[in-house]
Amino acid sequence: MGDPLILVVKTLGNLYLFIVLLRLVLQLTRADFYNPISQGIVKATSPLLKPLRKVIPSIGRVDTSSVVLALAVQALILVLVMTIVGFKLTPTHYVIYTVAGVVYHLLDLYFWAMLISVILSWVAPSSSHPGALLVMQICEPLYRLCHRFIPSLGGFDLSPIFIFLGISVLKQFIAPFVI
Repeated sequence: MGDPLILVVKTLGNLYLFIVLLRLVLQLTRADFYNPISQGIVKATSPLLKPLRKVIPSIGRVDTSSVVLALAVQALILVLVMTIVGFKLTPTHYVIYTVAGVVYHLLDLYFWAMLISVILSWVAPSSSHPGALLVMQICEPLYRLCHRFIPSLGGFDLSPIFIFLGISVLKQFIAPFVI
């Protein structure tokens, strides 16, 4: 996998996949749409999402067109990498690797958002920077879910540790299916 072309394909593809997944997460968490970073994400994904929305309806709060676009981007990355390498997969393997790749990158997005959230809570706990606000809005549902089971210990919150642990375990299960 030392081919520079593969590096370029995976880097650019995963960057766009990250943006699509970020848009999906921002919609699921109902983050501030008027945040300048949210607006940039919307502008970057709208050219491909608008046509998909005409044929793929949303299911509840889940923007299924964003899910389909994320799967399509991951499938395209996989096809390009396999073509460059000269290796063929069965259609079943393409589906498994595509779904696993999207889930893996979604977990990766949450891992980094949680890490940024923890660091911000130490350095700038009440920051009003648009990036900090979005990170907090993304992580808040995870914190709320974790607080149902793990109470705060006198101002010391252990929930990030358990969330990191859960994300890491899930990523290890999925990692063998990610190219």
